[in-house]
Amino acid sequence: MSLLTGRLAPRIVEEDGSFRTRMLGIAAGMKDVIALGRGDPDFHTPKHIVDAAKAALDANAHHYTGPTGLPELRQAIAQDLKSSYGLDYNAGNIVVTAGVQESIMLAMLALVEAGDEVLITSPRFTTYDTAVRLCGGVPVPVPTFEAKDFALDPAEIRKRITRRTKVFVLVSPNNPTGAVTPPAVIRQIADLAIKHDLLIIADEIYAKMLYAPNEHLSIATLPGMKERTITLNGFSKTYAMTGWRVGYLAAPLDFVEKVTEPRHTLSINTCTVSQHAALAALTGPQDALHAMLAEYAERRAWLMPALTDAGFTFGHPGGAFYIYTNVAYSGLPAPLFCERLLKETGVMVFPGTMFGDDSTDYIRISYLQPLERIKVAMDRIRGFTRGVRP
Repeated sequence: MSLLTGRLAPRIVEEDGSFRTRMLGIAAGMKDVIALGRGDPDFHTPKHIVDAAKAALDANAHHYTGPTGLPELRQAIAQDLKSSYGLDYNAGNIVVTAGVQESIMLAMLALVEAGDEVLITSPRFTTYDTAVRLCGGVPVPVPTFEAKDFALDPAEIRKRITRRTKVFVLVSPNNPTGAVTPPAVIRQIADLAIKHDLLIIADEIYAKMLYAPNEHLSIATLPGMKERTITLNGFSKTYAMTGWRVGYLAAPLDFVEKVTEPRHTLSINTCTVSQHAALAALTGPQDALHAMLAEYAERRAWLMPALTDAGFTFGHPGGAFYIYTNVAYSGLPAPLFCERLLKETGVMVFPGTMFGDDSTDYIRISYLQPLERIKVAMDRIRGFTRGVRP
């Protein structure tokens, strides 16, 4: 152990990245791997967005912006939140961050004190756990279940509320399940938040990725909720801009003023060129976005019955680009299922245990490959399960 490691602050806890590392290591030594585990869109960033970034570079737009972001981008974000979700914000309510990851960390730094409990939709994106722990808080998973399509159940939230509960993290559509919590349930969650004086972090990064007849309701639009809600969103998933690192939070003006200097401390400002690209994403043509969403819908429509025909079950994925699939009938725990599937067939998926799931029954399949590759992957999966089923 190095001297530095021996003196780590207690907030730095060991995170288990070993399984992901092992899988990537296996895949690196193989040919013709079909990756259905990642959350990175397989499309390229639309050309007009890339062109806007090039133009910004040519115009020498490569210096600092204010810590809350380009004024014109903040205004465009506010307008999009209004037109897309009915959220009533203006530019002053927006903080542009280095991806939604930084928005998560900034929100937790602002709200969470030692001993505070933070309820989090589960299975979940475990960055939330890390952020909460770094701030001295306690992450409390709120389970969702396949039988209810992994939608949140207010009763499960209610029975985990204690005198230490301060924040509830609402993620809809959800990663890794693709679940969309219905508007009626969102309203019940709002009632719970008001009754128990909870603050809400509403992660809506997948909100434009919905499949009929599912509906998204932004909780901050409901009576009494805007003042207690931080809404998170970004460009990575919707516009295939994962590497550009542009996200944002929307919150009451006085809160934004308080977090501006902490946000400056984290990274000064989001990459200036990326901000110009994000502005083009919102204000430019949306044809590429619609084409990507149509392709995701086609893949999803093919993959769900294919999984059913192969003997798998899953919760109905109303949004995003994931299907949280139950592999218990294979007789293998999900981590072993994933490792053997990769070694024996070249198909890479990830187990639910990587997403905070205590069960070993689930894997996350992302349909971020062309449909023909997904069909090849399903042929391999069928052959594999025929060989391992009890």
